[in-house]
Amino acid sequence: MRKFWLWSTALLIAGGAAYVAVSQNIVKVPPEIWAAIKAETKDSEAKAAPATGAIRSAITVESGQSRTISRTRDLRAIGTLRSDESVKIAPEIAGRVVTVGFAEGQAVKQGDILMKLDDALAQAELADAEARYVLAQANNERAKALSKTGNVTEKAQDEAKANLRTSGAAVDLMKVRLDKHTVRAPFDGIVGIRQVSPGAFITAGTTVVNLEKIDQLKVDFSLPEIYLAEISTGQTVDLRVDALPGRGFQGKIYAIDPMVDVNGRSLTIRALVPNGDGELRPGLFVRIIVKGRIERQVVVVPESAVVPRAGENYVYRIDDGKVVEAKVKLGDRANAEVQILEGLASGATVVTAGQQKVKNGASVKVVETRGSIPLQPKTTLRQGS
Repeated sequence: MRKFWLWSTALLIAGGAAYVAVSQNIVKVPPEIWAAIKAETKDSEAKAAPATGAIRSAITVESGQSRTISRTRDLRAIGTLRSDESVKIAPEIAGRVVTVGFAEGQAVKQGDILMKLDDALAQAELADAEARYVLAQANNERAKALSKTGNVTEKAQDEAKANLRTSGAAVDLMKVRLDKHTVRAPFDGIVGIRQVSPGAFITAGTTVVNLEKIDQLKVDFSLPEIYLAEISTGQTVDLRVDALPGRGFQGKIYAIDPMVDVNGRSLTIRALVPNGDGELRPGLFVRIIVKGRIERQVVVVPESAVVPRAGENYVYRIDDGKVVEAKVKLGDRANAEVQILEGLASGATVVTAGQQKVKNGASVKVVETRGSIPLQPKTTLRQGS
């Protein structure tokens, strides 16, 4: 019936065209005929649309494979270098500075004199104490001699002995006081910038200079408690220093705090870093990598397969030529691959290039495969996403 109408319409239009050519009048086509023509046209277009759309939606992409490999974990942390030993040099008594025995930045040895205070009064007090001691010795000797003849009482003998001991103690006390006027280096190290000048009067505890032992350095850092089984004393750590780009340093863990920080649920760890050439300095910010010990099976994909969006990470999986968007949780990274903790299984084909052109459900055509890295027997991962 529809074909009949179409042929009828065509004949009417042809006849109308002829009539216009003759009479130059307009032929009016009935509305029901126009409606039939439009419906037939739309139906034909709808049938052709799927084939055309399928051709247009075949987007060219590159792909890679998710795979399971054996890896160890690298535990990452940050810290600050500290001196192996550090002290603020300060006198125990007040006094006037007579001499400063060091140059700023100088290396000193244990026992070297760093500063002297005016000790004239202490010298006089020591001389007085020594004189009293000599007198006490003489009196004690006389008491001993007289005791043999019975010309001295037992009390007098005891007093002579006590005076001798008291005088001796006074001498020792004055020697200690005199020695405190001289400030010495408690260990080998390098002195910093001095804070006092000769002639200045300083009180007890006034900082004169810092003394730092830096032939080896300490670095304290923290790791989450879940990594307790992966760390131990003697373990190697790698360090990177932002102030020395391109340089690598190594140290060893020598102490792990037995108490877990209950607030941060973390372990406090200390490592020693050799610094024989003095290139490193206390206070430098360092990035620390602790070599992992436990191997585990993990699923990884090429890093280029991950699409970050709005604070989340996604991977486009290819199933039967169509894209399926998968939200994933990332783990460690290494060798241009990233670990997938959740959201994707091993053996999946994923889009590695062309993600900006595809949407969930789109048809794709793979032109090249990337990320097919040979299975490695052991790889080290970087902690973090």
